[in-house]
Amino acid sequence: MLSEKLHTALNEQMNFEFYSAHAYMAMAAYCTAEAYDGFANFFLVQAEEERFHAMKFYNFLSDMGYRATIQGFNSPENDFDSILNAFKTALSHEKEVTRRIYNLSDIALDEREHATMAFLKWFIDEQVEEEATFDTLIHKIERIEKDSNAIFMLDGELATRTFTPPTNA
Repeated sequence: MLSEKLHTALNEQMNFEFYSAHAYMAMAAYCTAEAYDGFANFFLVQAEEERFHAMKFYNFLSDMGYRATIQGFNSPENDFDSILNAFKTALSHEKEVTRRIYNLSDIALDEREHATMAFLKWFIDEQVEEEATFDTLIHKIERIEKDSNAIFMLDGELATRTFTPPTNA
């Protein structure tokens, strides 16, 4: 049984995951406007992944016998100085997601709510991957930022990214 505190925190994280999708849509729109279609695709796929994460929380709450409550949120940042700035903003956002997942894990651990602890393990592992992906791309962009041919090649590489929901999720 979930405490009110844990139920509320899980619901807030579900809504934050939906917000994350909107934040990545805004980054995609920036990239599209700048004619970086591959970078835009990267962020569109990221938005799809975040909606998947939100639905995991939605389904977990439902499976545990609790109602998910959908809430509104503030507008995400829409303007960026550069592709590099968009990716640095994204990494900062992912670090906030990690902080929030750790906080949820701490609540579940304190309350000895084992089902929630098991559920959140997947997200802890996912956040390691998310932060590493953005960190790697930031390093690549920093190395090639002034080389338009290299940016063009990375843009083409990111155009091939797709999202396939994990089967073990």
